[in-house]
Amino acid sequence: MAFVKRVCVYCGSSGRVDEKYRAAATRLGMTLGEAGIEVIYGGGRVGLMGLVADAALAAGGRVIGIIPIHLHDREVGHHGLTELHIVDNMHERKRRMFELADAIAVLPGGLGTLDETIEMITWRQLGLHDKPIVIIDIAGYWTPLFELVEHAVVSGFAGRGALQLYRVVPRVEDLLPALAAAPEPALAPEPKLV
Repeated sequence: MAFVKRVCVYCGSSGRVDEKYRAAATRLGMTLGEAGIEVIYGGGRVGLMGLVADAALAAGGRVIGIIPIHLHDREVGHHGLTELHIVDNMHERKRRMFELADAIAVLPGGLGTLDETIEMITWRQLGLHDKPIVIIDIAGYWTPLFELVEHAVVSGFAGRGALQLYRVVPRVEDLLPALAAAPEPALAPEPKLV
């Protein structure tokens, strides 16, 4: 896992979620911070996003947030981070988060998290990158997504290789071992992906 110095975390900005998801976000931030792995995330102070950032910082870690100007107030931009970059739009946010990260970790979240996750999986399918993508399936939250991907495969819209584009783990504690087992990326990412 020597190549993983920064992990991009996708997760929800809602605080109105079950405690198990909130606890997982805190554990993830703490785990990455204690391991000396920088967190790259969407820059918000609320919801799971804020919990990941705060826990990583409390564990002595570095956290870099990327937030678009139009979400700065809605997601309450976190000004206590190591770095907070305010960008023009969502495309710039996603591009910069991707470029800064060595790997991607996904916690439960809403449509934005789903969008980011699917985009990274699609970019990997298209050969634009081969960074590890690990979906942390807390309490089976992402099961409907996996069923949809399987349905796309069975229906002929995706090849069986689509199931190998990401790794699924059930607990936060399984993330670092999954990253350690991942092969080091061999592809140089495209300079302008979006």
